Amino acid sequence: MDSSSTEVAFDFSPFLKVYKDGTVQRVSGCDVVPPCFDTETNVESKDVVISKDDDVSARLFIPKLTDQTQKLPLLVYFHGGGFCIETPYSPPYHKFLNSIVSKANIVAVSVHYRRAPEHPVPIAYEDSWTSLKWVASHFDGNGPEEWLNRHADFGKVFCGGDSAGANIVHNMGIRAGTHGLPGLNIEGIVLVHPYFWGVERIGSESEKAELLAMVDNLWRFVSPTSTGSDDPLINPGTDPNLGKLGCKRVVIFVAENDLMKDRGWYYKELVEKCGWEGVAEVVEAKGENHVFHLFNPDSDNAISLLHRFASFINHS
Repeated sequence: MDSSSTEVAFDFSPFLKVYKDGTVQRVSGCDVVPPCFDTETNVESKDVVISKDDDVSARLFIPKLTDQTQKLPLLVYFHGGGFCIETPYSPPYHKFLNSIVSKANIVAVSVHYRRAPEHPVPIAYEDSWTSLKWVASHFDGNGPEEWLNRHADFGKVFCGGDSAGANIVHNMGIRAGTHGLPGLNIEGIVLVHPYFWGVERIGSESEKAELLAMVDNLWRFVSPTSTGSDDPLINPGTDPNLGKLGCKRVVIFVAENDLMKDRGWYYKELVEKCGWEGVAEVVEAKGENHVFHLFNPDSDNAISLLHRFASFINHS
């Protein structure tokens, strides 16, 4: 047997391993839930193809409607997983989207972008932008998906995501603000435990030295052409376009025990100082760690996060 088939080149356990022969073994985030009508939340879901050529797809969610002419706010959601694991079809994401769609009474599009290492960053950003343009193609009621044509209010669009997905959301906000996105009015963005980083240590990061190299190495692994941890894609503080963020409101959720907590607080500080004219707030969950709401969705803190997420969307 060729030893390269068993030698590990990159170990991101317990999530993913890459072997020297190029084989990618995803250990986590591989389970799939089919689209369905969820009896617990009365939310229906279905899967759609956004770009067949680029293998970009999405799961759509819609609450039970009493008025078939009703227009609802639209959430475009980007999942986390370090740019390399998880999908919208993973049980935790399917459950979370059912819950937020029901709680906030919205329509949602949960994007399945291509993942590293087979498709390294910046491909995830390009796929996400393709997805937003696909969503925007429905603004006049003539898009390919009837749920969006009939029920999405394109004057009340929100983008949300967790971890790497929150990073994508931020970057889509910058792109929308600099290039425009005709047809969509992005009212606000929701960043849950955002995956931001930088060379200079901030807050309590230096106290967790054993984790610092892992985060640095992960970014270089998923983005081999990057300039490093001060790349504007991962460090908003180095982005000259930060003041062009294309929305009016931002909420950043952080968790007290999360290595990236201070980056969330720092993001609020950055956007408030860069000339952006919107409003940013931070919501911190005490005693919790990274994406705790996906692992323990019935906990008090997870339910609180869900409620704050929904109220942010429904804020007049």
